[in-house]
Amino acid sequence: MRSTATERALDRRQVLTGAAATALALVLPGAARGQAGAGPSLQDDPLFVAARRQADGSHAVVVTGLDGLDRQVIPLPARGHDVAQCPVSGRCLAFARRPGTFAVLFDPAGRRPPETIQAVAGRHFYGHGAFSPDGRLAYATENDYAAARGVIGVYDVSGETVRRIGEFDSGGTGPHDLLPMPDGRRLVVANGGIETHPERGREKLNIATMRPNVSLIDRESGEIVARVEAPAVLHKLSLRHMAVTDAGRVWIGGQHQGGAEETPPLMASFDATRERLTFHDVPADLSGRLANYVGSVSASHDGTVIAASCPRAGRVLYFAGGDGRFLGSQQRADACGVAPLDRTGFLLSDGSGALLESTGPQTRPLLVAARPGVAWDNHLVAVRPVTDG
Repeated sequence: MRSTATERALDRRQVLTGAAATALALVLPGAARGQAGAGPSLQDDPLFVAARRQADGSHAVVVTGLDGLDRQVIPLPARGHDVAQCPVSGRCLAFARRPGTFAVLFDPAGRRPPETIQAVAGRHFYGHGAFSPDGRLAYATENDYAAARGVIGVYDVSGETVRRIGEFDSGGTGPHDLLPMPDGRRLVVANGGIETHPERGREKLNIATMRPNVSLIDRESGEIVARVEAPAVLHKLSLRHMAVTDAGRVWIGGQHQGGAEETPPLMASFDATRERLTFHDVPADLSGRLANYVGSVSASHDGTVIAASCPRAGRVLYFAGGDGRFLGSQQRADACGVAPLDRTGFLLSDGSGALLESTGPQTRPLLVAARPGVAWDNHLVAVRPVTDG
């Protein structure tokens, strides 16, 4: 049975067929260049944003609808990774893929021109960030590579231009994902534990001594209020991508840096109240078939289902948000982006330019749009409509 979201998408596709659809895709040249005032209303349709490799090999961050038509295409100087959205202004911050040195602040409704932010000397971005609840500040995971120290860069985004106003320790090496906790006061950071240096590209320099952890940071004081490491037997499991439910439970996907014959659990959850890290495994028939790599994690709107993509294995896994019970998996080659769609459903994106609706762990994802020649990157973010800005 089709969900309401899919029916809306299909209805729109029927309306926007042929020349009309082509015209709409082309009628937004201002938006395609990220110019102010060119975008559509965000109240009309569910929109999503993600980094993408274009058909000509260039890179961009793209606002798209369920119909697969581009609302905005903002060129990036190199490959992008994740996008964070401000809860007040609705503006988005797209980050370069590690070890990139740029981030781009833009309005998904096209009301303001995008602004490119450069990492300061001695730092590079790790691909993720978050906003403060009042929208005044943005935080970014960064690498102090001379000291092999993870830091959280703090940026004032309230003025005409973005200013970096400070930084604090991330609580570990290789901070990757960063999300706000529901209390608004704390940030949760997945410190992947991997040391890198931009002069060595993406080479991993400390596999033997990795110590991944999850840290809670008071965003106002910069104090690390909790830090829980993975057990020693899992010290090569780099904790990377996260989702936080409204109840405050943190879900983390791992990327194992050990041998392919090793089959550690790739999903963990963090109970911030008890400061406890719990690992969640998959059934024996899947263990060892996931390429030891989780590329993206997302929680459904109601928090009852957690989706984790394994693009190298062509699988999307589902877990119960309440107790971490494995619910099932789907096959889809190179599917990595996962964003909440309906109450328990998800929208998936893949490296072949497809968008698919997932209505349940046991069902085959339904293709809702395709854009041959392009490749969606790791993460897919549901755009929240806001009126401020």
